[in-house]
Amino acid sequence: MSYEKVTQAKDRLMIGIKQATKAMKSGEVSQIVVATDIDADLKAKIFHLAEKMNIPYELVESKKRLGKACGIEVGTAVVAIKQ
Repeated sequence: MSYEKVTQAKDRLMIGIKQATKAMKSGEVSQIVVATDIDADLKAKIFHLAEKMNIPYELVESKKRLGKACGIEVGTAVVAIKQ
């Protein structure tokens, strides 16, 4: 499960759309995890960038649970795992 993967990589996470996008563009990311309960346009932009940069992604059901797996109190749409 991707939540467990995120929890195990806590010291290598870029949390949130801005930080994850920046890390993806700079080539620092080995994988991203995306919550499916976010805006469809936002999801499409993230997937497009991931595919363009050849970065694998996994989907999870809940942005709230994804945030919790990151150790934060709020939900997050995307998490990038740095190499």
